[in-house]
Amino acid sequence: MKNVFIGGCFFLLFVGCINSSDNKYHHHIRSYSDIINSDTLNILTLYSSTSYFIYKGQEMGYEFELARSFAHSMGLFPNIIVASNIHQLTEKLLNGEGDVVAYPIPRELNHSKMPIKYCGDENITSQVLVQRASKNITSIKDVTQLIDKTITVEKGTKYHRRLENLNKELGGGIIIDAVKQDSLTSEDLIYKVASGEIDYTLADENVAKVNKTYYKNLNISLKVSFSQRSSWIVNAVSDSLSNEIDKWFANEIKQPEYSVISKRYFEKSKAATTIGKVYLKNGKISQYDDIFKKCASSINWDWRLVAAIAYEESQFDPSAISWAGARGLMQLMPNTAENYGLSASDFNDPLLNVETCMKLLDSLQKKFSGIDDETEKMNFVLGSFHAGVGHIVDAIALAKKFGYNPNKWERNVATCLTLKSNPQYYNDSIVKLGYFPGYTTIEHVDAILKRYDMFKNAVKE
Repeated sequence: MKNVFIGGCFFLLFVGCINSSDNKYHHHIRSYSDIINSDTLNILTLYSSTSYFIYKGQEMGYEFELARSFAHSMGLFPNIIVASNIHQLTEKLLNGEGDVVAYPIPRELNHSKMPIKYCGDENITSQVLVQRASKNITSIKDVTQLIDKTITVEKGTKYHRRLENLNKELGGGIIIDAVKQDSLTSEDLIYKVASGEIDYTLADENVAKVNKTYYKNLNISLKVSFSQRSSWIVNAVSDSLSNEIDKWFANEIKQPEYSVISKRYFEKSKAATTIGKVYLKNGKISQYDDIFKKCASSINWDWRLVAAIAYEESQFDPSAISWAGARGLMQLMPNTAENYGLSASDFNDPLLNVETCMKLLDSLQKKFSGIDDETEKMNFVLGSFHAGVGHIVDAIALAKKFGYNPNKWERNVATCLTLKSNPQYYNDSIVKLGYFPGYTTIEHVDAILKRYDMFKNAVKE
């Protein structure tokens, strides 16, 4: 999520505070030779779906992958430093706590007196209307068609302001549903559009693109604002670093790897499998039933539940590779598989892949051994298998803090998991892994359980 404008007002206030005292920052800034000699590049960024997040224990994010690639190209170790907002992000840069901000900073803000320099690829994005795409719904193709339509946005945000200005431009008629910002984020509202709870919202184009890879039924084609330019920044005294970043990007955008990274986040589908009819042959769920039965017995699980996980993860394709790099029948992440002794050469072996998955599931069961209800425990295990246990632990911590039951999944810990897409909560000191799109995990757990019920009704144990 390239939340380019988040915290923009704080950023402008910060500009005024530092204009008269730029020089005080310079003696903290590492020179290019200092960086090279240290073998480390300190990369500042924010948690978001486009910049940086943790998924199944692995660091991910569009800006993160680019910054990491640049660091590696220079023979440097990428040290990620996460700030809470753009104000803090820029302050840390000017204080010398980081060498580069790998996050899109708006170019048209007035930085004439700021000791910063833009560098790298220039991102151009706009606000777009997020609506459902369906044969039964007439798509809005022009802003004039927004009259008499209800559009839900976060109160007091740039989306709210844009909508108010657009309403004036059209002479009124748009029904603006402004919700409190501390209760919902733009991503929450996008989810509500996809699920049919609301009809329309606004979002930054890149945020919308990422979310469209999760929710296939979105239409994000209508732009409703002027384009905004943004880029990475370094301290103005770091000309050599800025030049190196510019040269690297100029070459990188021509390379296939650049396209691969972009497609991973903005194009490749991350949508859950649609629940549909089960086509059984000779009373079998799949050709891997014997493997599921053998491996499930090692941890006392119903083999049909293991089959349901496999179907939702890979559709029984042992050669499947996900957008995040998870592989095989059970879609194991490479670092996780390696920790349990599965080599890269054995990823596509159905038996070894499922056996390794059982080791992971058994470990997760032990992690939640304090939950007495076996059904509830299974929900926590399935949630951890999809998101990574750290995000579930974060949700449990939030549940305890805000009065939810930390031992119940539905409407309790699951609800708190959805809070991890909101800066108010993922920046809380009790949250260790930051941002996460919790709705995706909740939907995935639900899909597995529905598939499990279908398998139980269709095939005897």
